[in-house]
Amino acid sequence: MTAEYQVHGDVAVITMNNPPVNGLGLATRQGITAGLEKAQADPAVKAVVLTGGGKAFSGGADIREFGTPKALAEPNLLSVILAVENCSKPVVAALHSVAMGGGLELALGCHYRIAAPGCNVALPEVKLGLIPGAGGTQRLPRVLGVEAALNMIVSGEPVKSEMLAMLPGQKLFDKLASSPEKLAEEALALAKEVAAKHADGSALPLVRNLPCKHKDGDAYFQFARNMVRGMAKNFPAPAKCVDAVEAATQKKFNDGMLFEREIFINLMWTPECRALRHLFTAERAASKIPDVPEDTPRREIASVAVIGAGTMGGGIAMNFLNAGIPVVMLEMKQEALDRGVGVMRGNYEAQVKKGKLKQDKLDQRMGLLKTTLSYDDIRNADLVIEAVFEDLGVKEAVFRKLDEVMKPGAILASNTSTLDLNKIAAFTQRPQDVVGLHFFSPANVMKLLEVVRGEKTAKDVMATVMAVAKKIKKTAVVSGVCDGFIGNRMVEQYGRQGGFLLDEGCTPAQVDRAIEKFGFAMGPFRMGDLAGNDIGWAIRKRRAVEHPDMKYSKTADLLCEKGRFGQKVGKGWYDYVPGKRDAIPNAEVEQMIADHRKSLGITPRKISDEEIVQRLVFSLVNEAAHILEEGIANKASDIDVVYIFGYGFPVHRGGPLKYADEVGLFNVAQAMKRFQRNPLDDAKFWEPAPLIQRLVAEGKNFNG
Repeated sequence: MTAEYQVHGDVAVITMNNPPVNGLGLATRQGITAGLEKAQADPAVKAVVLTGGGKAFSGGADIREFGTPKALAEPNLLSVILAVENCSKPVVAALHSVAMGGGLELALGCHYRIAAPGCNVALPEVKLGLIPGAGGTQRLPRVLGVEAALNMIVSGEPVKSEMLAMLPGQKLFDKLASSPEKLAEEALALAKEVAAKHADGSALPLVRNLPCKHKDGDAYFQFARNMVRGMAKNFPAPAKCVDAVEAATQKKFNDGMLFEREIFINLMWTPECRALRHLFTAERAASKIPDVPEDTPRREIASVAVIGAGTMGGGIAMNFLNAGIPVVMLEMKQEALDRGVGVMRGNYEAQVKKGKLKQDKLDQRMGLLKTTLSYDDIRNADLVIEAVFEDLGVKEAVFRKLDEVMKPGAILASNTSTLDLNKIAAFTQRPQDVVGLHFFSPANVMKLLEVVRGEKTAKDVMATVMAVAKKIKKTAVVSGVCDGFIGNRMVEQYGRQGGFLLDEGCTPAQVDRAIEKFGFAMGPFRMGDLAGNDIGWAIRKRRAVEHPDMKYSKTADLLCEKGRFGQKVGKGWYDYVPGKRDAIPNAEVEQMIADHRKSLGITPRKISDEEIVQRLVFSLVNEAAHILEEGIANKASDIDVVYIFGYGFPVHRGGPLKYADEVGLFNVAQAMKRFQRNPLDDAKFWEPAPLIQRLVAEGKNFNG
């Protein structure tokens, strides 16, 4: 059992002990109920304190048991809460650090609650496509009031205990501890106090017996539904949260509990919930590298150097400054340094104006930044990140210099997005210290970090950079070495399909509209304009030399020949008005596409949104399957994480490979075979990858 039982005088203390966040797994649930039985059987015990050991009261369900029989085994959480409510001796919940999900629901089942200041309190189930399933929608409105409770349940965001304690009329906490350090002492005192209060056998207070009403119920809940629909149109759970809380105001408690449970179970089987639960576990699994144990020693990273003060270099530096790590930024010219530092300061000042950052924090962060024109000033950095022009010759000059000046044991990282990391490592005498850290633009905002592992990258370097990624709040995914790594290698196929769709009869706006309706943040042509169409043009020129047999539509090259490089010049696939990002269709571009189509002798055809979406998304899926087979990615879920956090793939679909699993790999393979028969497409590419064929034959899917 993962719950400890101790007696302090006449108070029994049950301490959940299931690191890291005291997840309510089967053994913990058994430990709590066993402790309650022991306390009730001991006449010397007058009250019970329920708390959590270590760094949490309880974070809720134990994610290690998701999808296993243990998750449903008795006693389930509902049974545990019922046992707490029915305890004949007062049970005091002592909350600290984290009280979320099932942990908060468990506390709501206790007779009394005391919380330490700074405790993060939340019902975050909506982030997994669910509603609270152990009474949270029925009990929280009774102790916080309907509106405050619904806001917490619909957002899933944590609120500090001291903020909740300030709400007028709140009954969530009977007492706020004077400090986290005093919680245990004051919880015992509260337990003794309430034991004396109920020594006469008077009934113990239950949240379920509190009233729950809203004076303008019908109007308020309709307003809430309208707000939720506008903010979460692709997710059913937020609207169901409103339904469940409304039921708390209209139904008897037990009927409301049944209603909540029915909603919870129905949501569990929706594709949106499956997608969100998949991403929850995938994001956490991404940091685990099969052959790099968690106890691998790490190198100390107390200072960082960044080479290049451009958009990427400045954004990368901001991540470390935000985490309190000193940065030295190196450039070749003073004006480039000044410009880069000015952009960084401007970014911080914009946050101050929006109230997202305080002036003293801005000053503190900029105070950690030093600039230099000399490599001598970065020689003692623990980690150096190169963010210079994407050209192998330029990278070679930088890494040869780094090899010469950097101290032994320093980690040498490249921000390359496509180039061969093994070649870059070979420019040094210490390839074991070289790693790829591919940040996504804007680097100070985008959450994804591709960690590129070279053939000779040391295991302790991998362990170190994965830990650093966590410290700077990035979601890191490991990639092997290939052209484009995981994300850009796949997006090239996506872009090729966009071009073929233009050749066959689509306009850029039609393609973008279809994939954005599917849920992408932006379509391939708006994305090209944002990134810069000249970048893709340079890649295609390189491809023409390296892979002359690779087929592309020529429309993108024709666009670039007209100087339409995208938003940075005010014109690309679309036109742009200065200061705005609205994509305005351009008749000249559409005529250019039509003329090119005519020159190829192609008669345009009407192409459905369904075909557009399938060709774009399944091109990602097929390339991803090759990436998995080649060992470039460790697991399918890593690829889903890359596309959710780096490329705007719709969250409610869980990533390209999770989506393929939902569609069914047999159906995906059949669609690919249909596309193979299209003479204007690339038949060779559409041959389903061997991995897909094998999974179909075995009746399996990507994510198991």
